[in-house]
Amino acid sequence: MIKKTTLSLIKSLLFLGVFLFTVYHSNAQATISASKSDFLNICAGEIVNGKPFNEYYTTFTYSGLPADVTFAVEISDENGNFSTTPVFLNVLEVTTISATQKRIKFAVPVDFKGSNNYSLRIKSSNGINSQRIRNINNQDTFSIYYKNYVEPFSINNQGANAAFCSGGSLTLSIDNATPAIKESSPINYINLKYTWYKNDILIPGQSAASLAVNSPGSYYAKIDYGPCSDNNYSSNRVNVTSISGSGSTTSISSSLGNPFCANGGNTVLTATSGNSYVWKKDGVVISGVTTRTYATSEAGVYTVDVNFGGCTASGSINLVSNSFDASIDVAEEIELQEGETRSVSVTDDASSPTYEWYRYDNLIAGATTDTYVVSFAGRYKVKISQAGGCISTKEFTFKVKGPQGDATVIPNIIKLSGDSNPYWNIPEEYKNENTKVIIISSNGEKVLDVVNYQGDWPQTGLDIKNVNPVYYYVIKGDAGEKKGSITVLK
Repeated sequence: MIKKTTLSLIKSLLFLGVFLFTVYHSNAQATISASKSDFLNICAGEIVNGKPFNEYYTTFTYSGLPADVTFAVEISDENGNFSTTPVFLNVLEVTTISATQKRIKFAVPVDFKGSNNYSLRIKSSNGINSQRIRNINNQDTFSIYYKNYVEPFSINNQGANAAFCSGGSLTLSIDNATPAIKESSPINYINLKYTWYKNDILIPGQSAASLAVNSPGSYYAKIDYGPCSDNNYSSNRVNVTSISGSGSTTSISSSLGNPFCANGGNTVLTATSGNSYVWKKDGVVISGVTTRTYATSEAGVYTVDVNFGGCTASGSINLVSNSFDASIDVAEEIELQEGETRSVSVTDDASSPTYEWYRYDNLIAGATTDTYVVSFAGRYKVKISQAGGCISTKEFTFKVKGPQGDATVIPNIIKLSGDSNPYWNIPEEYKNENTKVIIISSNGEKVLDVVNYQGDWPQTGLDIKNVNPVYYYVIKGDAGEKKGSITVLK
């Protein structure tokens, strides 16, 4: 007689067998079949319509799956092998085409490590896999990259030249001047790889962000995006030379050229890359300057001694400025008495100069020579422009004060035509940063509300018809408060 416990065990084993058979049979009937996709390789991150492009599609059919099943895009490792722990791309949207067909839109993660040997497949939530997805060329292995950096970049601190001692070497590296700004350099994206070139020939086996150089030539780097690579994402070229011993020569470049336009700011002198530097101007050591670059706006003969670690070399440049010098024969502030005038002149060595004179930043019509006769108070400026060679300008400003005898009288009449001073020119004691000046029209409209008024109202012509308009002023400051009216005569 079979014991009850043995019988119970047999029944349990029979039930488990039936269950496993049913599950196996059910899954054996479930299928996912991916259609051929319309991409050759996946090159995500390229800027399209102002933003990175990252949308890809594939279509698949399925059968024997439950109604609540979901789908994802599984990606292999960079060698084309699918892991026992699945890795998925970002699913953006799943569209139902029919009862047995769907279209899935997916994206590549931005921190993705690129490779030329990836494979993809569709995976359902209950563990059913499709065959490998094929590209437009019917290949089931292809390149996938996310192009984090899509700009030119620099090496060797943007320098065009570098040198090393004969028998030694130097290292060229991708620049990263502002590491806190991630998008400023490709080196801030750790998933990127590079290719290096010497004399336009690929150097095999070099994919790091730096390259050890021990032979002369022209070197540059590119970001390695495989077949997604673009020549626009490459570095400057560096001409590397070998120095046989001390006493050799090296080069100095000027960022603004030579001759340079000093009015455009400093030009940056850059020496060949080395270990240490000693700069001189006209034979005198420039104290405290020990870097590869030196910024200056002064012409002169500049030299640099570069130590390359075992040998030294010197470079020289006769830096010439093609800007111009100018001066003015008036102090920053002068005073005119009643009826007095003053001739103000500028002296310059500009090539084909032009002159513009201003009062209160308003261009004075007809004042186009290097001399202007000032006859009334105001704030003046003269602009000298060089039209040939180094196109540049220089400006001088000065202030003219009027008679101080009646310093508290505020004029209540302005005559726009036939007057040497067609402005409301209040006493000097009210022209400061602590005094507020308000002018209101007879209609109650506020036409001026300033501090530090400079006697330049009205700056534009007033539309005067038959009646002379009347305005009202309020002056508030250290000198007290003043109120009154201003009549404007045509």
